[in-house]
Amino acid sequence: MRRLLLLLAFIPFSAFALSQDAKEFLDIMKTLEPMQCKKRQLRRQIVMAEAEKRDEDARKLRADFGRLDRDPKTSKLERRLAELQPRITKDDLPEINRKNVEAFYRCE
Repeated sequence: MRRLLLLLAFIPFSAFALSQDAKEFLDIMKTLEPMQCKKRQLRRQIVMAEAEKRDEDARKLRADFGRLDRDPKTSKLERRLAELQPRITKDDLPEINRKNVEAFYRCE
């Protein structure tokens, strides 16, 4: 019995509190994370190219960004995220926000 209680002490209780929609939302976010990271890096590179007056580089980077945006697989997942978003409850938001912040810093 003590072992079971000890084991339960190490499991985060927030994992039990999430709704099914929030769990699916987080799974999709994790799948999209590498693409979102690449898009964030491209945005920075575009801004830097524009600031340095490198129009040809900025145009090429925008084309790369557009290709990422048009990817059918990621578009489908992003549409699903948009469908799930209104169904996320207030109780799920802290965990979703925490995962978002973690993903942001993993990208850096």
